[in-house]
Amino acid sequence: MSNASPLHRRQKVADAHSPKLQSYRFMLLYALAAAGGAIAYVPFLTIVLPARVTVFAGYNDVEWLAYISFAGAISASIGNIVFGWLSDITKNRRGWTFCGLFSSCILLVLFNWTEQLEALIGLMLLWQLALNMMLAPLGAWAGDCVPDHQKGLLGGLLAFSPALGAMSGAIVTIPGLASDEARLWLLAGLVCVCVLPVLFFAKPVHFAELHRKPEDEDRNIGSDGVQTRVLMRMWSARLLLQISQAALFSYLLYWFRSIDSDMGESSTAQVLSFVLIISIPVAMVMGRWTDLKSRPIFPLVLCAGFAAAGLVGMALSSSLAAAVGSYVIFGLATAVFLALHTSQTLRVLPKPERRGRDLGIFNLTNTAPSLIMPWIVLAMVPVFGFPAMLLLFAGLALLSCILLATLPEAR
Repeated sequence: MSNASPLHRRQKVADAHSPKLQSYRFMLLYALAAAGGAIAYVPFLTIVLPARVTVFAGYNDVEWLAYISFAGAISASIGNIVFGWLSDITKNRRGWTFCGLFSSCILLVLFNWTEQLEALIGLMLLWQLALNMMLAPLGAWAGDCVPDHQKGLLGGLLAFSPALGAMSGAIVTIPGLASDEARLWLLAGLVCVCVLPVLFFAKPVHFAELHRKPEDEDRNIGSDGVQTRVLMRMWSARLLLQISQAALFSYLLYWFRSIDSDMGESSTAQVLSFVLIISIPVAMVMGRWTDLKSRPIFPLVLCAGFAAAGLVGMALSSSLAAAVGSYVIFGLATAVFLALHTSQTLRVLPKPERRGRDLGIFNLTNTAPSLIMPWIVLAMVPVFGFPAMLLLFAGLALLSCILLATLPEAR
């Protein structure tokens, strides 16, 4: 029985039998499509939706945004698992991605005609299902096509996704560029421009080892304990960090305004865009270093530690300059962590024939925080304020760092 780490086992097989690389054409088109997925939801959930909820709910906007985020997260969790599983069964990632693209863009535009909060919640449920019909098979497609010795590069390229998502938010909120109704049409068009090229023009190189059962597949993985430990710690570490990321994803505008009431939608989007743009070269360098050194966990440990430090700084901030500076540290660390973690997750999933379904389960680390976070916000912010909540999140980020740092693969 091999004692090799599951993070390195298939890497050795790939290096020995298939040293070829996935085409850069596919890698770049895939990165563009992944960015289209971010454009589909980042500007809407961070800027457009909170502003619209404020119009409908007034002073109860924080509470209603929590309810809407909760309902949307449930729908997204179910949709990602179901449509990932269906793409496994049908072996048709492109078809499901196209259907999800088409239906999610239509539903996005329909938000222009919602006039009640109840209708907004119902449409949110449908939109999240359609969105994950696109995102789930698209995510699994990377696992089908990108070899382990390019997973770090993939992680670096995936850093473009949140950056372009935030940039699109900054663009559509430029004063005078587009009306509230036109913003959603503009976003839907941008998503199509980004996603359609990979569906029609990508010609990925086939890697047989990505579709074979890994070594020792027939044994009981749970009794071995090694792969189970890595999977569970990676899942838990991402979940812990994503709770704080999800809270600021939804409440960043409100937090900035609690420090400076003059902070507007456009300024918030510009700060978010700046942070995520800077994360691209950092993630590219760290991803390439990961490929060369075969140390997939160490960069994640480093990023989780900086995220905790940034959250502490945010909690202690009393001026807008300090708040923005601390958020830059947190946002940069988190963006790089999530990009690299996403690509390394594809390395450790054990069954290629269930890749879409298993990624859906891993995706619960993205959606479950939206189920947890609203109640933390509602319990803490009205009573203790944002600083206490941020210190709590700093503790969770530190625990994430410890979980990964104590893995042998981190050294």
